[in-house]
Amino acid sequence: MTDSIQLGGSGMLALTRDTLAALRGALFRDLGGDAAGYLQEAGYAGGATLFAAFGAWTAARGYGAPESIAAADFTRLATQFFRDLGWGSVSLGALSGTVAALDSADWGEADPAAAMEFPGCHLTTGMFADFFGRLAGTPMAVMEVECRSMGAPRCRFLVGSADSLQQVYDDMSRGVPYEDAAAAAGQDSSRSASA
Repeated sequence: MTDSIQLGGSGMLALTRDTLAALRGALFRDLGGDAAGYLQEAGYAGGATLFAAFGAWTAARGYGAPESIAAADFTRLATQFFRDLGWGSVSLGALSGTVAALDSADWGEADPAAAMEFPGCHLTTGMFADFFGRLAGTPMAVMEVECRSMGAPRCRFLVGSADSLQQVYDDMSRGVPYEDAAAAAGQDSSRSASA
């Protein structure tokens, strides 16, 4: 068993952060805000291969399929996997019964020198939507609410159903902090489930 991730044969390849930053910059220069959608689509397209590589990586370490891994082990293994790929470390937590938070203080897509006005890890949001949808066995949505590209100390991605995150987004557009919006989404979901 090897500790490193073998890219050959996995359907993945390595590219530099400078390459990703240049691609993002060129897309935003030429397409404006539409670039975010293209990056998300590209990230989503790579989610299946990434999830398969993670599954092979966890199986090689004796943990089996990702969806069967205990939460505490999953966080540790996901951090090692993403860090070894160069993306950065991750930590997972729940903001409510329907919205999870994934945090990274060193996420590879973020560019602290970019001084962006809005979160900028669009490739990641698409990639995580597919990855965590496969993990959950149901479609998932991902929204970045804090980003190192905006000067924040971490990137924070919210993970939940499309309905839950739409409610969070709608509440945020009315000035509600995302933490409160996520908590409300969880309460509304539990109320409708018990009705």
